[in-house]
Amino acid sequence: MAEEAEKTKGGLLKYIMFGLGGIALVGLGLGAGFFVFGSKAADPSEEIEQIVERKMKEAEEAAAAAAAADAGPEKKEAPEVKNFLTTYYEFSGTFTTNLKDSRKFLQAGIGVSTQYDDAVLANVETHQLALRSEILGTMSEFSEEAIQGKSGRDDLAQALEDSLNKKLEELEGFGGVEYVHFTSFMLQ
Repeated sequence: MAEEAEKTKGGLLKYIMFGLGGIALVGLGLGAGFFVFGSKAADPSEEIEQIVERKMKEAEEAAAAAAAADAGPEKKEAPEVKNFLTTYYEFSGTFTTNLKDSRKFLQAGIGVSTQYDDAVLANVETHQLALRSEILGTMSEFSEEAIQGKSGRDDLAQALEDSLNKKLEELEGFGGVEYVHFTSFMLQ
């Protein structure tokens, strides 16, 4: 019997120790939580103000991003310039002529442009035969060296423009050809 009394006493002591240990652990956990998360309870009005401020800031950023996306790249305004319609006329076929002091020949397709009214191009079309002759004569005055490179072609275009306007002034009293363009240009 004495042994039974010792067993119950030892068993009861175990339960008390486990209970106190559990309570100590719970207390330790609560104390650590209180220490980590602060002893002061957060004021709900402050939390609400922070949330409202954060939402307003996000809304402003979203609006700015949307405006930037809608605007795309920054655009500059073009100065207002009164533009005139440029009209073009291309002579049919190509012009082929021998070059001055050379065995080579030049073959070129030619077009003209103007910003004047349609009367200029009507005059060009009406006097096409005389203008074709003028073009061939002007082209044959150039040597092989004179038409080399872009500057040579530009010089030839300027000479053709001058001769076409001169011929149109003789025939109609007004030139009006502003530019001569090469649609093809071959030197052989």
